[in-house]
Amino acid sequence: MTQTDAPPDTGAGTGTATSAGADPASDPGVEPVVEMRDISITFGTVKALSDVAVRLYPGEVHALMGENGAGKSTLIKALTGVYSIDAGTILVGGQPQEFGSPAAAQAAGISTVYQEVNLVPNLTVAENMMLGREPRRLGMIDHRAMNRQAGATLERLGLEVDPRSTLGDHPIAVQQLVAIARAVDVEARVLILDEPTSSLDADEVEKLFEVMRRLRADGVAIVFVSHFLDQIYAIADRMTVLRNGRLVEERMVATTTQLELVQLMIGRDLAVLDELDRDPAGDADRGTPLLTAVGLGRRGSLEATDLELYEGEVIGVAGLLGSGRTELARLLFGADTADEGALETRSSRRRWRSPRHAIDRKIAFSSEDRKGEGVIADLSVADNMLLALQASRGWLRPIPQAVRTQLVAEYSEALDIRPADPHALMRNLSGGNQQKVLLARWLITKPDLLILDEPTRGIDIGAKTQIQALVADLASKGMGVVFISAELEEVLRLSDRLVVMRDRRKIAERRNDGVSVSDVLEIIAGEARSEEEAARA
Repeated sequence: MTQTDAPPDTGAGTGTATSAGADPASDPGVEPVVEMRDISITFGTVKALSDVAVRLYPGEVHALMGENGAGKSTLIKALTGVYSIDAGTILVGGQPQEFGSPAAAQAAGISTVYQEVNLVPNLTVAENMMLGREPRRLGMIDHRAMNRQAGATLERLGLEVDPRSTLGDHPIAVQQLVAIARAVDVEARVLILDEPTSSLDADEVEKLFEVMRRLRADGVAIVFVSHFLDQIYAIADRMTVLRNGRLVEERMVATTTQLELVQLMIGRDLAVLDELDRDPAGDADRGTPLLTAVGLGRRGSLEATDLELYEGEVIGVAGLLGSGRTELARLLFGADTADEGALETRSSRRRWRSPRHAIDRKIAFSSEDRKGEGVIADLSVADNMLLALQASRGWLRPIPQAVRTQLVAEYSEALDIRPADPHALMRNLSGGNQQKVLLARWLITKPDLLILDEPTRGIDIGAKTQIQALVADLASKGMGVVFISAELEEVLRLSDRLVVMRDRRKIAERRNDGVSVSDVLEIIAGEARSEEEAARA
């Protein structure tokens, strides 16, 4: 879909629903189902929201847009009774409401489905949909009636799911659709979908969109939060853009180009992206490699791989899901132990026994599993940021307070971490700002080689641009970088040299000189064809 394409008209229903792509604000006969006026929320000294307004109309998909930290999650939590508002008014059906809890918001017809499904996997689909509202007969749960009611709701949404099946037996995409069905079954007037597509493939996303179109046709107001701009333009009718806790603008999607949207979100033009174009480093005068992998491999994980990494060079690792990108990164850092081969730094050749050995050799690794292997949610920003440096010094040699203060302030400013409060708990930061803290954690150790596995996954365009610019800047100052991303455009934009993976082995390595996404896909597909021909022979 082009930047100026309008969302498809899927034929919204009659009644209070508006036509897909129409502007309900121009129709005096259509009133918002929810209106938030002048909403302000403060946490300590941080102004999370300041005079924010949003209108949600029946039969409309409304995109809530903004960088990580713009205030989207705070606004949603204000609407759903998780946070109390300091100022402003929430109107539901034209009547002022004060929600003291999520249950109160749900009773008013406002339901939320989060990115991480919060249902009970060992219960059936019907039991999850009716949890806490089970039909009863003679004081006992009426399972037949429960399955019948759940089945009717699933059928209404076009979902071919057996209500008697165990939820945990279904893929995450189906579980999310069941969570939506549960929200619909409680007669939601407003359905909030917070990053529902982050773990879904293209077919699963389209199935979700089918459900959303059905609900839109039934007059449900849908709030859609996503970092995927193409999805916004494929399904949303109207958008509200936030930046730094303030309302920037409310717009119709059909009349806003993607370029305009990004500029509204980040508050500046995208000239910084043009500055990232890099001339690939030549093969001559590269000096001694920072790190050399010789026949590095692990049974069932990665076939024997050779690789040289140099100062001031960005190596982009490309490949489809399951190709071995992450497995390679973990072996380079010692997070997994190699069964064969060796690693050589400058002149020392040996196998890593642990990440500590890699850190001692000035190698840093930022894992793709930000929550599981990076963020310590209940520690402060400062403690998270200084963790690797403290570990390298040993716990008996604490970092002096003056040094702590100076380092945290320096890297918070350099990476534009928001809020700039070293005492803020890590769990309260947006995903993009958490990622910046993790990058700061490793940059503080002054590594020679930085391995980044999906550093921009799940973060907004503004934070993504800042991280890309940071990678380019680090390489220009002599740091070696291994950059792994599922987004081939991003890999090609940043890398000097390209390593292509398939089926957990390296299938190609070439200088990134005019390489296109199509070229990379052709390498992968060509390798697949070669394997098929060999099998036939």
